[in-house]
Amino acid sequence: MKVEKSLISAELPFTVEFYDVDTMGVVWHGNYAKYMEAARCVLLDKIGFGYNEMKKAGFAFPVITMDIRYIRSLEFGEKAIIRADLIEYKDILEIHYKIINEKGEVTTKAETKQAAVKWDTKETQFENPAIFIERVENLIAKEKEANKAAFK
Repeated sequence: MKVEKSLISAELPFTVEFYDVDTMGVVWHGNYAKYMEAARCVLLDKIGFGYNEMKKAGFAFPVITMDIRYIRSLEFGEKAIIRADLIEYKDILEIHYKIINEKGEVTTKAETKQAAVKWDTKETQFENPAIFIERVENLIAKEKEANKAAFK
């Protein structure tokens, strides 16, 4: 996994629940995908193109690849934050994730790639819909302006 520049990010704090752990008291590996999905929803809502907006625009964005690196286990009751970073948005949707525990340790790094699919025909698109690209670019511009204003 390469470290790439984040265009837009979102964070979601969470507590490891009993139903997420295995008999050893650590998060079962399959539940990390659920944490990633929750963070991705926060990120997409921030962009203004959550799942309801996708469907209204006639698109779905299924995950086409997922890569997860488990660095250290999360345990029952532990508090953590998952950060989702948008890396690519024009051709595919590429998001990188990092989970940090309450001690400040990185526990997990991951990335997903999603491709736009026309809802009615189920055809894979080779670039993302213009409405999505426009919303991403509008938010990037808005965040740049807010950053400039903060330094004045």
